[in-house]
Amino acid sequence: MIDGPGTGGAVSSLNLPPLPPVGGETTGRNVIDVLGRQHRDLLDLCDRLVAAKRTPGEDDDRRVAGVLVAELSRHLSAEEQYLYPAIRRVVPGGEDLAARELAEDRELLVLLQRLEKDITVIDEIAEAVRRHVAADAEELLPVLAEMVPIDDLIRLGNRVETAEEAAPTRPHPGTPSSPPWNKLVDPAVAVVDKLRDVVTGRTTYLSDL
Repeated sequence: MIDGPGTGGAVSSLNLPPLPPVGGETTGRNVIDVLGRQHRDLLDLCDRLVAAKRTPGEDDDRRVAGVLVAELSRHLSAEEQYLYPAIRRVVPGGEDLAARELAEDRELLVLLQRLEKDITVIDEIAEAVRRHVAADAEELLPVLAEMVPIDDLIRLGNRVETAEEAAPTRPHPGTPSSPPWNKLVDPAVAVVDKLRDVVTGRTTYLSDL
């Protein structure tokens, strides 16, 4: 049983740079909280689109689909840059876990490429997102919380949030999915994505719906 992030037997450090001092305390949201909030938002977006199949409203559905594509693309990019490398480093069997998640992420990105043109794939996407969330919540994050000190979990949360801001807003299943190359390629691809978003007036954040 896990009492909380980084408690009761945290043994491994990720050797991340130190956090800047803020009043002498470690501050910020840890990676468990950051990803948990994102997972809830992604599930909510999937539910909205699944419901929209029954009562279609074409313009609004397209906007919601665009936001799901953008939010999920950013989320997967950030996890590939920071969560999976952390799992590989500190979790027994982490290489196999990360490889499995990367393979499923690629399949999900391929589905996302179809979503804005074909809302009927939302059932497949919603099921894949549920599997992704369950794997994180039941396998990856609990063991990470057990094995990594709270300061490193907060550092990891900070880096995930930073990576998301510089991540692609569209799916790119053919780009590198592991460091160091994804940390170089994803921000470059994101620049083009964001220019396209501006030109087309595309909505890419849940808060803007």
